Amino acid sequence: MAHIIVVGNEKGGAGKSTTSMHVATALARMGHRVGALDLDLRQRSFGRYIDNRIAHCAREGLDLPTPIYRDLPEVEKDQLDPGENIFDRRLSAAVASMEQEVDFILIDCPGSHTRLSQVAHSLADTLITPLNDSFIDFDLLARIEPHTGKILGPSIYSEMVWSARQLRAQAGLPAIDWVVLRNRMGAQQMHNKKKMGDALQALSKRIGFRVIPGFSERVIFRELFPSGLTLLDLKDLGVKGLNLSNVAARQELRDLMAALKLPGVKIEF
Repeated sequence: MAHIIVVGNEKGGAGKSTTSMHVATALARMGHRVGALDLDLRQRSFGRYIDNRIAHCAREGLDLPTPIYRDLPEVEKDQLDPGENIFDRRLSAAVASMEQEVDFILIDCPGSHTRLSQVAHSLADTLITPLNDSFIDFDLLARIEPHTGKILGPSIYSEMVWSARQLRAQAGLPAIDWVVLRNRMGAQQMHNKKKMGDALQALSKRIGFRVIPGFSERVIFRELFPSGLTLLDLKDLGVKGLNLSNVAARQELRDLMAALKLPGVKIEF
């Protein structure tokens, strides 16, 4: 059965689609068969990223490792069982259509609470939550007392993850490996950066997630999207003289993939 990776965060702008694309293509480049789903049916950033890649490869005559992307299938209401939610059926049908032919299925969730996102979290073997390195985004995980910084309790999103964990336990499935990805960390050891790190470590022990470093803020990510390319494509495309920022970004991706500890994955880039 395919290992399901869900990228979820109920706030926009944290780098979900960038993370999804780079994790999916990194796995494909290492020889794994990767399926991809985008549950943001309106914005569809992850899906458009893959569309851009396929179009760019066709235009330039390239054969770059690419995830197998599928839209959620349409389902007629008369096909539903009594009381069944149509979005549940569409998602389960999409997963079922791929899980026997791929090693990993990567599901990118929308930056809001939806039924699709809720169900996807319960399917996750690995859950990646990208988080901008600020207390504005920390609020996604927990409520804190503003003057003392004391953690008052989990957020609505954390409670949803807890519910997903309970559903998996009841079904006899392995526990979710929840990974919080610290994106856009400053290069300097600023006071706020340390406070954020301390707060995340304290919360991780309380509600059960791992903290790993993600991507710094870099222009290269915005430049790659229109052509559907990723950091790992640049060298193969003959881009010479990669600048230090691009080399550092590639190392960040390598560190991220190693820290995810996905089954059967040996880092080879």
